Amino acid sequence: MAGTERMILQPRDREFLRELSVLRVADREQIRVVAGFGSITRANARLLKLTRAGLLRRFFLGSGGGRKAIYAVSEKGAQLVDVPLRGPRRPQGAMLVADTFVEHQLALNSIYCAVKLVKAPLEGITFHRWMAFYESVAPELRLIPDGYIEFVGPTGTTAAFIEVDLGTEGLSIWKEKTRKYLQLALSGAFLCTFGQDRFRVLVIAHSERRLQSIRKTVAATTEKIFRFATLEDARNRFFAPVWLRPVGNQPESLFEQQP
Repeated sequence: MAGTERMILQPRDREFLRELSVLRVADREQIRVVAGFGSITRANARLLKLTRAGLLRRFFLGSGGGRKAIYAVSEKGAQLVDVPLRGPRRPQGAMLVADTFVEHQLALNSIYCAVKLVKAPLEGITFHRWMAFYESVAPELRLIPDGYIEFVGPTGTTAAFIEVDLGTEGLSIWKEKTRKYLQLALSGAFLCTFGQDRFRVLVIAHSERRLQSIRKTVAATTEKIFRFATLEDARNRFFAPVWLRPVGNQPESLFEQQP
């Protein structure tokens, strides 16, 4: 393939390109985690080679001294490892300022890294799968979650949809999302599509104030299936008792513990 003659692609490079297709766009720290680089220096060197080979696209988020490089799989890279081209459609080297899609995706990626690539501190709990969505989970609902995750443990499978909220949607959107998730739970469509009989919706908000606003909105409709945590808690203590129900102030773990 043109542009790759001067470098030898390692199996790790191919796996990294596949992971980056799931992430859609990622910063260096997220890439260091998913690709298994031991240091930022090694990550930088490999990212430069992959970018020069035309397998990655690089952008810059922010401006001035606060800007940082972010990466997405190029069309050439996607073809090489046979994955969809899902990254942002921005020109190579573009400066991205106040790009809500990228900021939201980076926040979602931080959860992906926390749950898939960091060993769960709870005995017997293992990561099973993560799914991203590009169309509705059920045609009649017009509901596109940010992500879906499954863990397997001693008591069975824990399934959950992920919703990351950075405060860019009105609370009326949350009223509608609540209704649609309840319909998904009651209609049988979830069991038919995912093979599980129940799920939770993990709402991850960028601030405590926003979290409480969404909780109040959801609680007006249901006290079931939804759990809430701040972005900081979810990405740093996902497996800890940091999750709140729509009503009540006692944080809980997502997983049932064996006596």
